[in-house]
Amino acid sequence: MPELYDVAAIGNAIVDVIAPATDDFLSGQGLTKGAMMLVDAEQSAALYSKMAAGVETSGGSAANTVAGLASFGGKGAFLGKVANDQLGAVFAHDMRAIGAHFDNPPLDGGPSTAVSMINVTPDGQRTMCTYLGASVMFTDYDVDPDVVEGAKIAYLEGYLFDAEAARRAFAKTAALAHGADRMIALTLSDGFVVERHRAGLLGFIESQVDLLFANETEVAALFETDDFDDAIEALRQRVTLAAVTRGAQGSVILTRGERLTVAAEPVEKVVDTTGAGDQYAAGFMFGLARGRPLQQCGKLGSLAAAEVISHYGPRPQVSLKDLAASKGY
Repeated sequence: MPELYDVAAIGNAIVDVIAPATDDFLSGQGLTKGAMMLVDAEQSAALYSKMAAGVETSGGSAANTVAGLASFGGKGAFLGKVANDQLGAVFAHDMRAIGAHFDNPPLDGGPSTAVSMINVTPDGQRTMCTYLGASVMFTDYDVDPDVVEGAKIAYLEGYLFDAEAARRAFAKTAALAHGADRMIALTLSDGFVVERHRAGLLGFIESQVDLLFANETEVAALFETDDFDDAIEALRQRVTLAAVTRGAQGSVILTRGERLTVAAEPVEKVVDTTGAGDQYAAGFMFGLARGRPLQQCGKLGSLAAAEVISHYGPRPQVSLKDLAASKGY
């Protein structure tokens, strides 16, 4: 099978609604700052009616990563499920407009397209309430072997661990990727995902994952420790390669034999941290797929994360390819 894509990503296909909010608003709605909470259609509609005016944009963690990859000039594919409705059509158009392959048929007669309500406080922290809708209807039948086997890296979104059918899709993807001598990458996505599925995630990481993305909160939750060094040492024993982000402290890249530290790219003002981890993964995997050294992969990740947190929205607003060239990356 020829290499058609740098990355083929599987994740929740979601339309984001992003709005500014105060800490008092979060408290009044019973929301945990900085966390992601799953809500039903009724709760989603109720929260939407109370939020400040915002912007709507196609999102979803893995889809955002594909958008970042495309901005670097990479070739990406996305596999996910939308409904046959207006938001589903918008999502599909947005993915194809950036040059990504997206060919899963929309769902008829089921839940509507997924929506994530994202409230952003003045410190840039995002608090998400997500109605998963049609996205959880993605199953192993939606995994296209030609797409997975044709990608250098198959990238899996940890949020999907909340859906049993999607976990079967993960298993199929891993089998296809490894059978074609491709790499499986996983992002842990959220500390609450780790809390809900720790045992299952550890088993999948140890048996199937070649590259793991996590932030320091997620890796601490995975190993039930507040000691960062203990957590990453435990992680080192379980994966071939990992990249752990630490916000302003940059990131740490782990292999079995070394630990590399990558500084955070300077940001004049943090506006919205939505998508920071997604874009870090985009830059890192773009570099890895193109044969760059690990330190440079981390720099590309940091560059993409810095760009996205400087504005509202989870996707780049400038060409990451041009930005990287200007920095000599």
